[in-house]
Amino acid sequence: MWLVNCTTLKLEYFIGSKIPKYAILSHTWEDEQVTFQELDRHHPRDLDLSERRLRQHIYDTTPKGYHKIWETCFLSKKRGFQHAWIDTCCINNDSSAELTESINSMFQWYQNAEECYVFLSDLPSETSAEEGFLKCKWFTRGWTLQELIAPKQVLFYNQAWKYVGSKATFCDLISEITNIDKRVLQGINAAWDFSTATRMSWAAQRQTTRIEDIAYCLLGIFQVNLPMIYGEGANAFFRLQEEIVRRTNDLTVLAWNQKEGQELPCSLFASSPAGFADTGFVEAFHQQFLAPVFSITNKGLRFE
Repeated sequence: MWLVNCTTLKLEYFIGSKIPKYAILSHTWEDEQVTFQELDRHHPRDLDLSERRLRQHIYDTTPKGYHKIWETCFLSKKRGFQHAWIDTCCINNDSSAELTESINSMFQWYQNAEECYVFLSDLPSETSAEEGFLKCKWFTRGWTLQELIAPKQVLFYNQAWKYVGSKATFCDLISEITNIDKRVLQGINAAWDFSTATRMSWAAQRQTTRIEDIAYCLLGIFQVNLPMIYGEGANAFFRLQEEIVRRTNDLTVLAWNQKEGQELPCSLFASSPAGFADTGFVEAFHQQFLAPVFSITNKGLRFE
């Protein structure tokens, strides 16, 4: 994986047991995001400047997209980490093989991070979390679901990069907003301790910019891998469900309900996580929906 060195601001590549401790950023994409290729073009070279001087320097001399990178590096270094992972610049999107590896590994990368910093660009500094969280788009995006669940330590920062609290601090509030069981947020249970339908329901109200990403952002939550095929549209979500069937005998993958007015898919599978929005009751009967034989064959879906 590629990591940003928080002192030199250069990308460094690590693999296997040689990966150092690192912090990781979670955010919503906005204008002027900095890519893998662009990272080295504009940046200050000294992160040992005082916080005030650093901020003034980077905001005056760099495009907007760099600000989150420097703030993340400054925060990581201040909290004792020499490296940070930031999705905008640590994935080489020009390489399809590297993109596939990154998306399939992302849940694990967030899980292995020492700390995850959530930057809420739409949480004003004068607004409390109790008032502002419900309006933050971070809680409505597909990719941020795994970024909330996977890390051990999640720390929230407002638009001024001021600390407002942690996942543990706001566990009850976050559970209410996201419908995710508090035991998952607290790390007592893993996501895969819950039924397929329940995990799908966590993504039911979430959105992604690209259609395919509503499937790809759920790979880690279902412990499956898929090749990336951008351009396949909604078929990506069908492929995800087929892969889930290959790996589990949980029949709740079929416990979806098409919303009124929507066209029914020509499949036993749902066309998006939205079909699982009202399946909260299924969890209580999860063990009753485990089929002894459950598989995809050349003639369709087979179960006993």
